[in-house]
Formats: sequence, structure tokens, C-alpha cells
Amino acid sequence: MSFGIFTPDTRTSVMFSQAIHPLRNRLGQMASHFSTAGGTSLAELPKSNVFTSKLPPDPAFETPDVSHKAPRETLGPRMVRGALYTYVRPEQTDEPELLGVSSKAMQDLGLKPGEEQTSQFKALVAGNEIGWSEEKGGIYPWAQCYGGWQFGSWAGQLGDGRAISLFETTNLQTCTRYELQLKGAGRTPYSRFADGKAVLRSSIREYIVSEALNALGVPTTRALSLTLLPNTKVLRERIEPGAIVARFAESWLRIGTFDLLRVRGDRELIRKLATYAAEDVFGGWETLPAIVSVREEQSSAEMDHPQRDIPGDDVQEHQGVEENRFARLYREVARRNAKTVAAWQAYGFMNGVLNTDNTSIFGLSLDYGPFAFMDNFDPQYTPNHDDQLLRYCYRNQPSIIWWNLVRLGESLGELIGAGNRVDDEGFVKDGVSEECETEFIKRAENIIERTGEEFRAVFLNEYKRLMGQRLGLKTEKESDFQSLFSEMLDTLEALELDFNHFFRRLSGLSLSELDTDQKRIEAASIFFHAEGFGGIGYTEASARDRIAKWLDSWRTRVLEDWGSSSDKERQAAMKAVNPNFVPRGWILDEVIERVERKGDREILGRVMHMSLNPFNEEWGLHKEEEERFCGDVPKYKRALLCSCSS
Repeated sequence: MSFGIFTPDTRTSVMFSQAIHPLRNRLGQMASHFSTAGGTSLAELPKSNVFTSKLPPDPAFETPDVSHKAPRETLGPRMVRGALYTYVRPEQTDEPELLGVSSKAMQDLGLKPGEEQTSQFKALVAGNEIGWSEEKGGIYPWAQCYGGWQFGSWAGQLGDGRAISLFETTNLQTCTRYELQLKGAGRTPYSRFADGKAVLRSSIREYIVSEALNALGVPTTRALSLTLLPNTKVLRERIEPGAIVARFAESWLRIGTFDLLRVRGDRELIRKLATYAAEDVFGGWETLPAIVSVREEQSSAEMDHPQRDIPGDDVQEHQGVEENRFARLYREVARRNAKTVAAWQAYGFMNGVLNTDNTSIFGLSLDYGPFAFMDNFDPQYTPNHDDQLLRYCYRNQPSIIWWNLVRLGESLGELIGAGNRVDDEGFVKDGVSEECETEFIKRAENIIERTGEEFRAVFLNEYKRLMGQRLGLKTEKESDFQSLFSEMLDTLEALELDFNHFFRRLSGLSLSELDTDQKRIEAASIFFHAEGFGGIGYTEASARDRIAKWLDSWRTRVLEDWGSSSDKERQAAMKAVNPNFVPRGWILDEVIERVERKGDREILGRVMHMSLNPFNEEWGLHKEEEERFCGDVPKYKRALLCSCSS
């Protein structure tokens, strides 16, 4: 199979500065204490609010003081203009119960083990403590303002309707800054007609899959904790218990953040937001990609990490087109998203709702609704039962991400089209003059088109790299894409075989088990479901023959890379990248049922532990359950569909 890149109409309507984190000077001194202590307490965790200090607030609540004094109900839904966020506090919760905490998330945030048992931690992740007071000040929570294209149509202002950010924090060892927020913490100006709540069902799903994707190496937002709100009842398809997920990310900015500003014609704020993204999200203009041709990108694995520009080298020329710093920012966003969607394709993950408000500027898997991991391989599968036209199905994900990136190109069109005049006083103040309009539009279109070529090249490079790893290859050959990757996927689809099980079971095969035609025919059955194979027009013999033929090609290719004496090493390398466990839809449904209806709290911890260690052979927790969760997907629970409230 192949992945086409759909390119819609790209017509638009057309100082370097080093970002210094306020806490950076203290990090070196504090890191030594951190490494000795194995983490820090919540109180000692370094906190910042770079986002709210550098970008404009909702004019109705310009300071935390004004927001804090306002009755909670006055902070509710309305249109917000000229701002990127509103100061808004979480709603207080009654008798919250901390259901689970990700140990890996604790570590990555820099919190010490056991901190999750403190009353301060439990109060924070339940929205009952924000660490701000009128007397002492501090960092006040906020909700972001953004819009979005949903299912190809403009949806207007959206924003954080049920998510409230508490603060930013920097891990003292890695110097990575994260923004911590609560999802399901109450109404904000962006809740529209909703209640600002999250149900336990959807919260369990996001809590587990965020950490599962991170464990697989897929860029994603993260989940710190899950809190049940037993006295909060939420109406969705039915009345359900409420919950809060404490989650974090390097940035919660979305393509939809720029979309809304473009539709409103807010040139000044687009420029300010783009500058903030470059300097404070990506770490400075000098970190953005330097000029690299698509030909080089396609031919060199080194282009996954292109040479970076030197500070101040602002405008460069690529194939006759001037490329300024905003064009390089656009390319960085495109490259990151290309790698992320390649990882989705390689691991059979579907987001389900790839609207522009769900597409991360930082290239993260974002806002988990009707997501799923692939069961039987079906390129037309979407887990979203509202997506009747299959817009967001598996095979369309690369094209849709590029469609969203073209929308970003339109939002940045004036800036990237200006070339070396982007800082001219007249342009900054008044925008594109009539005599420059044609030139600027042409330049912007050329940059967007070239970025599309780069997106496709980066995507294919990353996809081939990941698929090669999953198949145990050490080198790349041009023929691999067709003879191994495509033929494998076609076989999985034709015989209705399980996508991730195929890779894991392949990892366990030794080459000596495949060195004759008869052995390959016998080995083929390990890929069948317990009830056998599927597919129309196949007999068991013809199904075995088709798999055996592919196994012959694969064995020959593995021998080229490894020889015959390194089989155990090759098997270990494959098992290190092919998960034994992924949190599939049927497993999550069982977890939800047992937690919500049967009061089973331990199942949540066991499944999270498996999700954090997906490549293990076993986990030593509950053998029968582990084998069932890693075994065949029950026939009538494959390819489940979910709603957007899932």
C-alpha cells in the first residue's frame, strides 16, 4: 500500500533573540541536589508561567487578582478576542479519590517517589489547590484560546473548554520544561454549551494511552494522574461519574491557535505567537532547521537532524526562494508532525479526530478521544463512529496532517511570504502593500509547496526507519518498501491478521525455523487467530502459502543484514521495539467496566504497569490476565468504534 500526500489550494491572503528560561540560571545548582535526592517534592518543584507572562490575557480578566475575585460562574462561556488565554481557576471538587499515578510521569517531571501520597499532591491534581493567594501571589491557572477546522469545516472559537493549566515546571536533570494542566476541571470561557467536565470513561482511556504511546517512543502529551470525582455526575450518552486527568506537555499550542488569529485578522498576535513558539517552545531561532534540499532529505539518514543555522543568519535562499526565520519555524512544525504521524502508521495507532485544534505545534499526539490501536489490519479503519466518510481513517492520517499544516502555512503566509522584508517597519505596521502582494503570495506558496515535499520526505524516512526496526533490519534497501513493507501489509489485510501481533510473533521466530518451504508453511499458522484466518477466497493452504512466501523474502533479507550467527541478538532487537502489550479498545473497555461498575482499583494499576513496560515477556502481576490481554482479541471486540466523548 502507499501513502498519498493530498495538497489542497495553498493560496493565502496574505532580532534573532535567545530564549532564556527564568529558572535556567538556578537549574545547574539545583540539579546536584535533585540527583542525590532522586527527585523533589511538589513544593520544591520549580514553577514558571512563561506562557502567561509573554502573551496577552483575556481583557475581561487582565490579572489574576481580577479573575480570582470574580464569582466562578462569571468565568463561563463567551467569545474572547485579542487574547491567547483567560485566567481561570479550577472548580472545587468534593471527596476526590486518587485512582492512579504514572511512575514514569513522576520521574520525568522530577518528582520524588512517594510524593503522590501527600495531601498537597492529591489536592493539586483534583483542582482543590492552586498555590496562589492574594497576599503571596504565585502562578495563577489559565485556559487557552484557540479555534480549529473540524472535519474540514471552520468551527470558530474553541479553546480549552475543560482543561486548565496550573503552571510550567522544569525537570532539573533534563532541563525540559512542561506545562501541567487538569482536564475535566470545570467550565471556562471556551466551554461553549458544555459543562467543562470529563467522564471517568474517557479519562481512563487518556490516562493509559498517553503513557503507553510514550513507552513506545511515540511523541505524545503525558498523563500524571487520574482522580475520580464520586459526587460529580456528568451527562454524556448516559449519566456517568466525573474524573480529572492531570496531564503535561512541552507545549499545548495547536495549529488551531494560529487558525483563530488568522480568521480574525490579528496580524500582530500571529507574529507574537510565532515568535513565542520559536523562542520559548523550540528553544530559540537558532534551533530551527537550516536549508536542506528535498533530494538530500530523501537520500541521507543524517537529514533527520539537519544542520542548524548559526544565530543571526536570518534569511537564506533555497532554490531561488528567500526563506526567513518564520519559514524555518513552519518547517520545524512540519518535520515534527511528519515524524509523529510516521510513528502512528508504524505502530498502527489512530488518533480518530485529527482536526487542526487536535494537531500539536510541537508534534505531539494530542487530545485523546476516539483513538485506537489497530487490531486486524485494515487501512480504512477509523475508531470514530461519527467519521462516516473515513476522513480520519488510518491510511488518511499522513494526508490529513499535511492538510492541517497547509492551514498553518496560510496563517503564517504573510510572514513567510515577506522574505527579507519581514522586519521592515512598514510591513510590521501595515502588512503587505498592494505592489508587493503578488510577490509575497508567490513566495509563500512556494515555501508551503517545498515544505510539503520536505514533510513527505521526512515522513517516508521515519516510516521506513521504524518499519525496518520492527522487521529486524539493520540497513535500508530501496526494494524493502515494496517487497517487504507493502507486501506484508497487503497480506495482513487480505487474511485479516492482527497488526501488532504479527510483528511480535515474527520476533520470536528463529531463522532455523524458516529455512525450508515446509517449515515456512508450518510456521505461518502462528500468525492466525485462534479461530483461524480470515479473508475472502482463501483456503488454509493458500493462506499459509502466501505468508510462507513473504517469510522467505524476509528471511533472505535478515540474513543479508545479520548473517546466520546472530539470530538471538536479532530476536532480542526485534522484541525491544515490537510490543507484547498495547492497550487495545477491548482491554480499555474492560478496565472501565471493572473500575466504574465493580469498584476494582487494582486493575488500573496493573494495566498501567503493562503500558509503561510494553516490551516485557511478562510482568509478574497476574499471569492469567496478562496472557489474556496479550493474546487474541476476542472476535466480536475487534475494530471497536467510539464517540468523541469516549
